[in-house]
Amino acid sequence: MSTPITVNARERSVESAPDTPLLYVLTDELQLQGPRFGCGLAQCGSCSVLVDGVETRSCVTPLSAIGAKSVTTLEGLAAWFAKQQRLAAVPDLHPVQQAFIDEQAIQCGYCINGMAIKAAELLARNTKPTDADIRTAMNGHLCRCGTYPRIRKAIQRAAREIEP
Repeated sequence: MSTPITVNARERSVESAPDTPLLYVLTDELQLQGPRFGCGLAQCGSCSVLVDGVETRSCVTPLSAIGAKSVTTLEGLAAWFAKQQRLAAVPDLHPVQQAFIDEQAIQCGYCINGMAIKAAELLARNTKPTDADIRTAMNGHLCRCGTYPRIRKAIQRAAREIEP
């Protein structure tokens, strides 16, 4: 049985069972590479996506929980930002993604997709986060390489870019 799902502002149809973790629907069936399998227990954040703008751990979220909600993965983050900001054109990257590159916050790739999703969610709610705000928001996202200082610096940089 086919199930409709909106991913990155595009209506798709998937064949996965309702109890299939969203992560597997996105990666295996839709061939998206944004969410990553990390721990499978919703503890590391690698699988994070936005569901109606809220960070969600896709490894423990069944397809049936999505319903009519919209899912945004790393691949759709720039378009999500453009819609939020009412931009005429979609930028190549979300400011968070560009800042992660500029600040060399990316190392092994284990955490960075989930970190970018969470940072984008934070900056959508708070365009002027303090260091404490960033630490609190990013709590629960694990980085194997320990680039937390560069990740915080990248989020601060993105906030300056987004600031109205």
